[in-house]
Amino acid sequence: MAASRHELMSDDERDAGVGGRTGVGLATKPESKTAKPALYKVLMLNDDYTPMEFVVLTLQRFFKMSIEDATRVMLHVHQRGVGVCGIFTYEVAETKVNQVMDFARQHQHPLQCTMEKE
Repeated sequence: MAASRHELMSDDERDAGVGGRTGVGLATKPESKTAKPALYKVLMLNDDYTPMEFVVLTLQRFFKMSIEDATRVMLHVHQRGVGVCGIFTYEVAETKVNQVMDFARQHQHPLQCTMEKE
């Protein structure tokens, strides 16, 4: 008596659905793409009381700018009323704003710093 094809298959072949049998399927998960975090601009606002040197120092200290870059940003803020200090993730931008505001308060300057979504 001849053996049927089903009887000649290994257990692995039967489980995999070889020979017309349906076996265990492979469940695939759709690829998920990680979204880039939203970015925020840290803005410095002009006032008529904070010394220019203090603004330059603040930009150097909290935004790691060279004296040339800090002076350029300070002059931009002075002439246009507002300037971008940097672009960061929400948490970093919030921390920088708080650091600048605390530093200005400690030195009794009315310097204002804020952030907005880019």
